[in-house]
Amino acid sequence: MNFLGTVDWIFLILYMLVIAGISIWSIRKSKNSPTDYFLANRNLGWWVIGASILASNVGSEHIVGLAGSAGSSGTVLGHYELHSWIVLILGWVFVPFYMRSMVYTMPEFLEKRFNAKARRLLSVIQLLSYVIAKASVTIFAGALVFNQILGVEFWTGAIILVVVTGVYTIFGGLHAVMYTEAIQAFVLLIGSAVLLFVGLDKVGGWNALMNEFPKEKLNMFRPLSDPEFPWLGILFASPIVGIWYWCTDQHIVQRCLAGRNEQQARRGTIFAAYLKLLPFFIFLIPGLIAYVLHAKGQLTLPLNADGQTDYNAAFPAMVEQIMPMGLRGLLAGGLLAALMASLASVYNACSTLFTMDIYQKMKPEAGEKELVRVGRIATGVVVILGMIWIPMMGRISSTLYTYLQSVQSYLAPPIAAVFLLGVFFKRLNAKGAYTAMVVGFVLGLIKLTLELFKNDLSGFLYDFATINFLYFCIYLFLFSIVVMVVVSLLTPKPSEEQIKGLTFATTVAEDKVASRASWNSLDVILSLIIVAIIVSVFIYFSPLGVAK
Repeated sequence: MNFLGTVDWIFLILYMLVIAGISIWSIRKSKNSPTDYFLANRNLGWWVIGASILASNVGSEHIVGLAGSAGSSGTVLGHYELHSWIVLILGWVFVPFYMRSMVYTMPEFLEKRFNAKARRLLSVIQLLSYVIAKASVTIFAGALVFNQILGVEFWTGAIILVVVTGVYTIFGGLHAVMYTEAIQAFVLLIGSAVLLFVGLDKVGGWNALMNEFPKEKLNMFRPLSDPEFPWLGILFASPIVGIWYWCTDQHIVQRCLAGRNEQQARRGTIFAAYLKLLPFFIFLIPGLIAYVLHAKGQLTLPLNADGQTDYNAAFPAMVEQIMPMGLRGLLAGGLLAALMASLASVYNACSTLFTMDIYQKMKPEAGEKELVRVGRIATGVVVILGMIWIPMMGRISSTLYTYLQSVQSYLAPPIAAVFLLGVFFKRLNAKGAYTAMVVGFVLGLIKLTLELFKNDLSGFLYDFATINFLYFCIYLFLFSIVVMVVVSLLTPKPSEEQIKGLTFATTVAEDKVASRASWNSLDVILSLIIVAIIVSVFIYFSPLGVAK
């Protein structure tokens, strides 16, 4: 804590006071109704939606994990950070169906498209994913930041993070979450941008960084022989995870559902897509800088349990060791913003999922106040389970971001397949979707379980446990599609009334007209610019660019 000066603490305290003020205002504004608590009364504009989407996505696991993966593996995992084009798919393809259906949750949408069994299953899968891939990762990364930046003991930092974030989230609902997230997103971006420029100056500029970092690690398209990130695997697996995460995951889509109309929701996703381009530069590039500075002896990084350099500490170490006095408080505020924003989105998503998709189905007579109270309790349970899971994370990967993508690769494929084909292929029925989700979920869970204990396995089980997570993601996605299509074709097709307005083929004329009126040429141009930027980055970090 001694490296924070007086000016740093002033920045930090002022920031916390602003967040506290917004939280109190949101709590007072809350009406304790499900629509207000879970969806902010469906009355938010595009800029709040966009900023909140980014803040929900970019949490401490990105700051810690992405910089860490860049330091150890280079730019390859930047594929996941260039998913702005998938955010556009959310806005242009899925938002019209979600907004018209007036649902609270993604499982509720599956019930409308298929049946109640699909809804219950997705609820369980998503809650599990929040325990092992969101709550646990966020709390771990947050505690690490508390330890590195403020000198707080790991588990003490974890508890502080959970309690402080829980106060305004549990009592303020989505209103409190989204408005605080909007502020936190900009604080985080500004603070991280400052660190990027300070780091570049320290290393000698952009060209010096590109020349001194290993060329093979600058390549985002690794050879097929690469044991971790072969280009074929990451090129196809990362979009599968991306579609699941950006287009079907509750804590992201919930922000769109809170929009006042389809136009505001879509423009929120376009704004979020632009913001999503920034993490590649302000979180990943600092990891490259940390590698070079550490190699030069200008940055000290700790060792992990295996005696190897712990690049998970790269970002916080740079804040501590190279940021000028006075700016550290800004970065500390940005890091705290990420901690609270990402965990707050987990809180609210868990609360919504359990309450609306499980509890309300079990107890349909429950009143509004009871639903809100149950949502608050459910949040606490998921977070506690996430903390219990933390010791298991190191069994899968020593790098936080790689762990996150591995776990998501085991859970995402069947869900991505069901949602994607569900809106494009009207012949898909409930039996096909449910069977694919069950089979896919079981196979993914088996892979995850075996990987935890792979060192004790041999033969076929060991071979299965050690399949590259990227290839496994592709295999599971294709297998889920085959199962879903085959079962659907062998069983009766869904009725036209059931799927009315829920697929492209069954969208009624008035909905098509309304959807067309919600966008203009500027929306299209802004979307195409994003795609052009992404293609340019891919070319630059390839053998055609700096990775020669």
